[in-house]
Amino acid sequence: MPLDPDSSSPAPPHRDWFFPPAPPFLPSSRARTPRTPFPSTSRSSKPYSFADRRPPPTPRSRSRSPHPPPEQQQQPSTPPTALRRRDPRYAGVRRDDVRTAASEKAAPPAAAPAHGRSSAASAITPRWPGMLPAAVILLCLASLLRRNFSLHDQVYHLQEQLAAATAKLQSCIVDSSLDTSNINSLYQDDNNAMQNRSLKNFSLLISLSVLYAPLVILKYIDIVSKIRSSHDSEEVPINKRLAYRVDIFLSLHPYAKPLVLLVATLLLIALGGLALYGVTDDSLSDCLWLSWTFVADSGNHANAAGFGPKLVSVSISIGGMLVFAMMLGLVTDSISEKFDSLRKGRSEVIEQNHTLILGWSDKLGSLLNQIAIANESLGGGTIVVMAERDKEEMEADIAKMEFDLKGTAVICRSGSPLILADLKKVSVSKARAIVVLAEEGNADQSDARALRTVLSLTGVKEGLRGHIVVELSDLDNEVLVKLVGGDLVETVVAHDVIGRLMIQCARQPGLAQIWEDILGFENCEFYIKRWPTLDGMRFEDVLISFPDAVPCGIKMASYGGKIILNPDDCYVLQEGDEVIVIAEDDDTYAPAPLPKVKEAVYIDIVHPERKPQKILLCGWRRDIDDMIVVRRGYLPKDFVVPKSPERILFCGWRRDIEDMIMVLDAFLAPGSELWMFNDVPEIDRERKLIDGGLEFGRLENITLVHREGNAVIRRHLESLPLESFDSILILADESVEDSAIQADSRSLATLLLIRDIQAKRLPYREAMVSHVPRGTFSEGSWIGEMQQASDKSVIISEILDPRTKNLLSMSKISDYVLSNELVSMALAMVAEDRQINDVLEELFAEQGNEMQIRSSDLYLREEEELNFFEVILRARQRKEIVIGYRLEGAERAIINPTDKVLRRRWSPKDVFVVIAEKE
Repeated sequence: MPLDPDSSSPAPPHRDWFFPPAPPFLPSSRARTPRTPFPSTSRSSKPYSFADRRPPPTPRSRSRSPHPPPEQQQQPSTPPTALRRRDPRYAGVRRDDVRTAASEKAAPPAAAPAHGRSSAASAITPRWPGMLPAAVILLCLASLLRRNFSLHDQVYHLQEQLAAATAKLQSCIVDSSLDTSNINSLYQDDNNAMQNRSLKNFSLLISLSVLYAPLVILKYIDIVSKIRSSHDSEEVPINKRLAYRVDIFLSLHPYAKPLVLLVATLLLIALGGLALYGVTDDSLSDCLWLSWTFVADSGNHANAAGFGPKLVSVSISIGGMLVFAMMLGLVTDSISEKFDSLRKGRSEVIEQNHTLILGWSDKLGSLLNQIAIANESLGGGTIVVMAERDKEEMEADIAKMEFDLKGTAVICRSGSPLILADLKKVSVSKARAIVVLAEEGNADQSDARALRTVLSLTGVKEGLRGHIVVELSDLDNEVLVKLVGGDLVETVVAHDVIGRLMIQCARQPGLAQIWEDILGFENCEFYIKRWPTLDGMRFEDVLISFPDAVPCGIKMASYGGKIILNPDDCYVLQEGDEVIVIAEDDDTYAPAPLPKVKEAVYIDIVHPERKPQKILLCGWRRDIDDMIVVRRGYLPKDFVVPKSPERILFCGWRRDIEDMIMVLDAFLAPGSELWMFNDVPEIDRERKLIDGGLEFGRLENITLVHREGNAVIRRHLESLPLESFDSILILADESVEDSAIQADSRSLATLLLIRDIQAKRLPYREAMVSHVPRGTFSEGSWIGEMQQASDKSVIISEILDPRTKNLLSMSKISDYVLSNELVSMALAMVAEDRQINDVLEELFAEQGNEMQIRSSDLYLREEEELNFFEVILRARQRKEIVIGYRLEGAERAIINPTDKVLRRRWSPKDVFVVIAEKE
């Protein structure tokens, strides 16, 4: 059916460009004339230059004549300054006036308004360099909007033509069977397409605005900062304050960097999706998903078609690469920081009931070994070591020690025991024992640091579950540490312990090996435990109640847990009392029924007939009754072997040598001599001894003999009567005690020189050949000659490095004392059970009980057969407790024999190890 183009049709109603027109078949629709959405205006954006005062002519600018008409020339002339300010063509002149006004500091009052305007102009001047990028950005946005609007106008014209054609077609609907539903659907699709086009343009505008908004804001902040800084030089610029806030946010919050990366990723996906939605025909959800694929994989943009989609997809891919690089750097830094924290020992220890060791010294290896042996019965344990060293170095040094940890885990952490945060990092409040090692170097500085460590430990808010074992270097500082730590602290004064041990071992050869067996966990050691089945039993019966242990004391509950070694036989165990025993382990012994022993176990001692004597007691003593009455069951006093004067030599100078002198004076018989040979001048010796607290007037049994010389020079040693000394103590000299290897080298050289001099002076060398085969060396060798000399006198060497032990053990020319190892053993025992410290203090003290070696003829007759229980009862006549023995020809003593009921024929040359009161 032909259409008439001239036929009239109702015009559509008047609507804006973003409202779709009404359907053409409605009666209210009418034609409308197209119009432009915005008036077209053009304006030059070129700024005026300083050289040209007049604005450049533009095609659309209003024409102005440079010469005014005559009527205007007759008018009163305007001042040039006011004219320049009103006319935009004189912007350069105004800027020139600003410079002139700024240079004139002494201006008249009438020029004040002009000066104010020049100041405002100077504030506007710095904005011109930043306006060019903003103008370019606005020009680009305006061109994009203009292009979109022109396209919209074309679409609108086409819709108008379609509406006119539809109106002409409407007149033929009655005469034909044409279905209008297709036309309506087509029109509706066009209408929806137009709405989608508007949304796409809007989304594109939003994405561009959000993208360029930070640049504009930052540029504006920079301009404002410059303006404010020109007025006030002391004010911090806004950009610096903003950068500072960002820096603080990233530094204080641990998850700030991942959060910023997540926000940047989501923002990139959102902006990229909106931009893709504006340049493609896909839906918004599809565009967002496509944007995510571009961010995740930069190669997905290869399938983009068209200039707009390609540009947007490349931009999103570049942003995705940047995000991926930041994410990769963040993950790498996090992993590296975590591994670095683990490597340097900064992570927290989540343990409980562990042993915590604070500090690092040469004693650490022996201490770890002893604690590992103690934990073996429990299936292993955990030891945490914290020191101010690198974690990898500590682990490497521990690995070099080459001893079996027996299932115990050693965890190293780097930190300072003076910092509470580092203490909490190693779970100090949950440790069952805390060992504070003394530092190497000056004794006062080491004890001062130990004191500060105890203060830090007592300041833990959570409290401490275990006790603190502190190793001190000077006995004078013990009182102060106990005052600060209170009941939590147990102290072990290493220097004092070694000094007392050296004196005991010098007087009784072979005692050093016994102390090694008693202190270490490898053999037998002290244990304290309560046995309710023993309540009401006498201590004499308790002694033979343990087949696998040797009782040696009682912890009395009625006296507040006081430790009593070697109590009376008549003491009856009360409820709450605990028994102190020497056993192999805490789970290897238990009381058993009393064994059968001989009824008459007491030895009948035949004494020569004594004549009646008259004795006069002048004065009155508190224990005069004990002097008169001899207790029943004990040997008479004259059975004790009388003491004889001794001559002892000290080689070297120790820090606490005055304490050793006082202890030695209490042990030796009257008339004994103590020779002191070292390189300290004799004038300075008395001053040092007096400063250390020694009172020469209180020395009752010994006389000091001073000799000056170097202990490693042979001619100096040859000036001494070395063959006449009963005991020689080679001390780790104070000048070299900081270096264990140097001190041991000096001690070993002194030992060899002394033994060689003694061997050369030894008379009747050929007659003493029978004494040589105590080792594996030939009779004519120098070692054999030194072994002969070792039978004449006892030499005790203070050894600091455990590696020197093998040299002295192989040669058998000295009864050695291993200082660091013995101290480590004592620390380990006190760490496992703090009550053991009271036992050790009594055994090391000047008064009370001590370890002694006794000859067998004191307890049995020749060729008599007795079991160990019977020997224990026989020794009770002397109020002594036998804990072991050493057979004739044996190198080591046996502590706590396994078969105590086995009868044995003892030799007169056998010796017994006992706990007895100090004589």
